[in-house]
Amino acid sequence: MPNSMFKSKTPKIFPSKYATLCYSSSAPSLAEATTHHQVVHEEQIPISQFSHYLDPRFYLSELIKCKSLYQVRQVHAQITTNGLFENQIVANKLLYIYCMHKSLDDSYALFCGLNEKNAVSWSVMVGGYAKAGDFMSCLRIFREYLRSGDKPDNYTLPFVIRVCRDTLDLQMGRLIHNVVYKCGLQSDDFVVAALVDMYSKCKVIGDAKQLFDGMPKRDLVTWTVMIGACTECGDPNEALVLFDQMREEGVVPDKVAVVNVVNACAKIGAMHKAKLVHEYIARSKFSLDVILGTAMVDMYAKCGSVDLAREVFDGLIVKNVITWSAMIGAYGYHGQGQKAIDIFPMMLRSGILPNKITFVSLLYACSHSGLVEEGKRLFHSMQKEYGVKPDIKHFTCMVDLLGRAGKIDESLQLIESMAVAKDEGLWGALLGACRIHGHVELAEKAATSLIELQPQNPGHYILLSNIYAKAGKWKDVAKIRELMTHKKLKKIPGWTWIEVDNKIHRFSVGDQTHSRSKEIYEKLKYLLKELEIAGYVPDTNFVLHDVDEELKLGNLFSHSEKLAIAFGLISTPEQSTIRIMKNLRVCGDCHTFCKFVSQVTSRIIIVRDANRFHHFKEGACSCGDYW
Repeated sequence: MPNSMFKSKTPKIFPSKYATLCYSSSAPSLAEATTHHQVVHEEQIPISQFSHYLDPRFYLSELIKCKSLYQVRQVHAQITTNGLFENQIVANKLLYIYCMHKSLDDSYALFCGLNEKNAVSWSVMVGGYAKAGDFMSCLRIFREYLRSGDKPDNYTLPFVIRVCRDTLDLQMGRLIHNVVYKCGLQSDDFVVAALVDMYSKCKVIGDAKQLFDGMPKRDLVTWTVMIGACTECGDPNEALVLFDQMREEGVVPDKVAVVNVVNACAKIGAMHKAKLVHEYIARSKFSLDVILGTAMVDMYAKCGSVDLAREVFDGLIVKNVITWSAMIGAYGYHGQGQKAIDIFPMMLRSGILPNKITFVSLLYACSHSGLVEEGKRLFHSMQKEYGVKPDIKHFTCMVDLLGRAGKIDESLQLIESMAVAKDEGLWGALLGACRIHGHVELAEKAATSLIELQPQNPGHYILLSNIYAKAGKWKDVAKIRELMTHKKLKKIPGWTWIEVDNKIHRFSVGDQTHSRSKEIYEKLKYLLKELEIAGYVPDTNFVLHDVDEELKLGNLFSHSEKLAIAFGLISTPEQSTIRIMKNLRVCGDCHTFCKFVSQVTSRIIIVRDANRFHHFKEGACSCGDYW
């Protein structure tokens, strides 16, 4: 549309005979009246009868009625004909309507033709591009806005901040934050809430929390954003604290906030808190829809109770493919692979077809339960029977499945035949298999590929070092450690936490910071004597080789898992289950230690590590030492 029409002056209008029809019950459309508009003698119809054609309210009303882009353009033509673009309200409304219909080319052409642009004009364009996902144009218009000398308002800034959030552009986000201060909007609830959201999604939780804490008034959305941020990339325990604070301040959580809290419980494996949250959901009468119900299935499974997860699952009226996949996955990482396979036909009978996530869950379950043939059958049926093309995650599960079962050569053949790009997960699975079966040569190949993909990940170096140590290749162990020192890489610290009396207690190796530290070490010392009588022999292969034997034992006995279990024994009722969580894979000696503790104390011990769950009872583990 030519720009000249936007600059047209109001013509001298002489209504024709067709204008008369606009007032009758059988009046044609506005477009028809426009088409038949003629210039005739002034005395035919008094101008007063045509006055609503010159009334901006008439066109605003017509714009609101438009349900298609064609109708919008018709009204646009009529507004142009009658020269009403001098009216800023009408022009901005038309801008907004074009943006609503996602016709940004029309909107931008109109915007460029405006003689004057006010804050609303700029805001509509910035928001229009942001909502359409055209982030580059949004930022370009915003820069033009700043150059115009006008100050953005609390309507425009949140749109631009959200663009930084969606693109994870932290640098631009910080620049916009500076603009917020220059505009004097650092205390505006809407703007600050958008900044909190942006910093959270960019994983700068410290900045997000600082802004959040400084807000004089925090609404439900802001609370929910901060809780979600702590859950996803901060401290899930802090998310639970914030949830309690939110209710204390009188803010009533909605379902989105509750889902975030449920996910926080799942992340830290806090069973007591999980049950409290479940009780709150029941009291608040939140319906267990697909999203909340699935989150609760996952929560109970990751808190160590696959039975409670199944109870929630069975009670859900509506289940989708994610819900079924979550239940299959729950059985998988609890080492109950056969149950995971058994509910797959139930899913099919319910009319739900599997997707990629479903098969990842199934193959993972087979891998951690040694169900090799079942895993192969499912893998080969994916595309043939269900039209699901295997991706890198499915190949990784198969490499893990075959590698754990000792089929290293078959696993390597699968890797070489793959048509998809290999990633760190795949090589990590192969390296893990090499660790289990002592395949040093292939471990070096897998580790080399891993280090090329992730040269700054210390875990790859540590795993290869452990493989060398197990094979007695101490010179190679020394080389790995020297390489890590040269690259300034440090081993990721291991943490184990346990929930006691509705509080999370966290331990590191050799930790002596706990208020009951003296009792913990005394209990551990006494316990080790009982375990040795029962036949426990410490495995010092899991400690550095270049220290003396006494120091090796000291380091081994102060592993974070052992400290957490000792604390659980002195602070929970006899016969109660002890649940601990570790951020890394549990070491072999601690795994053996847990089996003996469950036998000597008659306690059930549930350990969740980075890979799976281990249920220890009467001297045996649910994994069958297949982990």
